[in-house]
Parts: sequence; structure tokens; C-alpha cells
Amino acid sequence: MRKFDKISIQEMSKQDMLMIIEALEYTGTHTNIQSFLTLRENILKELSSLSESSEEEFLAYLNDSY
Repeated sequence: MRKFDKISIQEMSKQDMLMIIEALEYTGTHTNIQSFLTLRENILKELSSLSESSEEEFLAYLNDSY
């Protein structure tokens, strides 16, 4: 099996990405496991940086897909 250090997300729908972000927030909040919330923040920071927007703007963009 080939091993990976990093994984790239190239063809994921906005709806799927929003679901992942919301699931991480829900799980982190309801289990008090900080690593879920940290992962959510890291994903949001990276994606908002790539889109040259704030985290709030990026979340609004994802929410507009509904």
C-alpha cells in the first residue's frame, strides 16, 4: 500500500465540504474533544486562504450552495 503524508482535496462539492466542517464542529462541541475543533479551524484557515477570503466569507460561500 502506498503511504501518504498529505492528502489533497481537488474535486469535492461545496455541500460535502460544508458537511465535513459542520460535522467537525458538532462532534467537537458535543464530545469536548478539542482536536475536532482544531481540525475544523485548520481546514477553514487553509481554504479561506486559498480563496483569498475571510473564514466567515468562505463559510457564507459554502452556505450559498443550498
